[in-house]
Amino acid sequence: MATSQEGAELPHLSGSPGFKGLASLSLVALGVVFGDIGTSPLYAIRECFHGDYGIAVSHDNVLGVLSLLFWALILIVSLKYLTFIMKADNEGEGGILALTALIIGHSRKNRHERWFLVAIGLFGASLLYGDGMITPAISVLSAVEGLQIIAPAFKDLVIPVTVVILTGLFFLQHHGTAKVGAFFGPIIMVWFAVIAILGLIEIVRYPEILKAVFPWYGFRFLLENNMQGFLVLGAVFLSVTGAEALYADMGHFGKTPIRLTWVLFVLPSLLLNYFGQGALLLASPQESHHPFYALVPSWGLIPMVILSTTATIIASQALITGVFSLTQQAIQLGYFPRLTIRHTSAGHYGQIYVPAANWGLMVSTISLVIGFGSSSRLAAAYGVAVTATMLISTVLFYYVARDIWKWNKLAIDVMITFFFIIDLSFFGASASKLLHGAWFPLVIGLFIFTLLYTWKQGRSLMLKQLKDRTLTVEEFIQSLALQQPQRVSGQAVYLTANPDVIPVALLHNMRHNKILHSEVALFHFSTERVPRVPNSRKVEVVKCGDGIYKVVARYGFMESPSIQQVFSLAHHKGFHFRLEATSFFLSREKIVTGLKSKMGLWRKKLYALMMRNAISATGYYDLPSGQVIEIGMQVQI
Repeated sequence: MATSQEGAELPHLSGSPGFKGLASLSLVALGVVFGDIGTSPLYAIRECFHGDYGIAVSHDNVLGVLSLLFWALILIVSLKYLTFIMKADNEGEGGILALTALIIGHSRKNRHERWFLVAIGLFGASLLYGDGMITPAISVLSAVEGLQIIAPAFKDLVIPVTVVILTGLFFLQHHGTAKVGAFFGPIIMVWFAVIAILGLIEIVRYPEILKAVFPWYGFRFLLENNMQGFLVLGAVFLSVTGAEALYADMGHFGKTPIRLTWVLFVLPSLLLNYFGQGALLLASPQESHHPFYALVPSWGLIPMVILSTTATIIASQALITGVFSLTQQAIQLGYFPRLTIRHTSAGHYGQIYVPAANWGLMVSTISLVIGFGSSSRLAAAYGVAVTATMLISTVLFYYVARDIWKWNKLAIDVMITFFFIIDLSFFGASASKLLHGAWFPLVIGLFIFTLLYTWKQGRSLMLKQLKDRTLTVEEFIQSLALQQPQRVSGQAVYLTANPDVIPVALLHNMRHNKILHSEVALFHFSTERVPRVPNSRKVEVVKCGDGIYKVVARYGFMESPSIQQVFSLAHHKGFHFRLEATSFFLSREKIVTGLKSKMGLWRKKLYALMMRNAISATGYYDLPSGQVIEIGMQVQI
């Protein structure tokens, strides 16, 4: 599933909470982190026996599938993610981009190997966009399909109701999750309690199903069913598709609340429900078309459909806000053009809204619902992106453990080989669905990766061209001593991509207007390879002489820069510019293709298109629009 860097309205964790705080934190984490993996029982077992590659419902097959599912949850979620992967935090933050940032920040001798690792990390993050489109669609659709269980006449209402729910969900995004975040945990708690009770009732009736905890039932299932048994792994994997969120939300809730909530509540509830569905199928094989709702007594179907739909909406909310945060991180790391990012909470970080990502997700998700028409068909497209991301996370973790932490090579080789074989098996089984819709998230991932890499490379080429047109700060100050331009009273700020180089906009202003303000500050916003930079280290002020200042503002890739905050912090370091009286000069580059480079012509045109559609620095840095002067120039790449 897509990463969800956006938690409920919580302060960043800086220490260990007490028992009361831990309980409260765990409750909120329950709603935000476990929504996706918690709603997998709606479709995971069904797809094993009723999907495109569904296996026949028999005694041995039911035990085999349950055994594979049980050990998938134990090995992938409990062991791989909660025990090992969550150790790889970047200043407390998790997620595949944070893992990639660890590698970027580590100086590697082999440049090509470093490039490969960063590239696959970006591709893994790109795949999560495709997953972020499919997850809300399959989750909400699978819940609403309960309507046709209540009454077959409701079958024609399933798609319209799903579209209405998803549309409403996306239209509410601009309010942020803060207002409803407090309700997430309790609702998901009720959800887990209900599905656990429903499963337990069936297990009590048919306790034989508990034999599936022994791994040999899973091995025998794979051996006896050959290729079809292997393909069923693609459906088994649906039970662990929310595992990536546990790692992604680590910085918001901490390792302890996530681990405790999983071990003490979520995992037991999921296992009880899965084993309950298995027990039901032993007694009633004909219920394989929807074993989850078959657990529910007839009088409870309507409340269960309502609860399921609510739970899937919450799970979808976590996915949507996760895409928002993923987009913000990509922008901060320099892999995506500036987009409008709105903070929906004044008191807590992480509550953001990205309009472009929201509307793009809405159109894609609703199109998927209408195009595929059922959760079973969507399930065929689901899984390959997640398995690929998990495979990439395993590879990245290997290099972090080996090269940064210096773990014992033999131990890390054995452990990673074990996890790699598991991930590769699930990826292979999911890849068999390529012709059934699994191509979609891969195409989306490839498209997003192309955008990310094109922007990064195009930006690098453009800055190289601009560098050849300007002077260093030292050279500029020396030139002022030789020929002083007319100085006018006032304060001016020029944004620069390199704090040691004079921005071209300043030189153009001098060349054409023949003036220079009495006080000039060169502002450089630097995105650090850490999620957040404390205020004490956020701003650096250097007095260069002759009224020239350099101001370097350092932000983490999880933060949004603010000009007002920079002025406030810089004031304590001898920078006495007044925000309301300062003029801000920006350069506006027009990209012209022509020079030979590693970028093809179509990618240069793509970069130029992205440049035109990026929001200006005025909006991104929250500059006072009435005080901004833009100076245009052509740049050839």
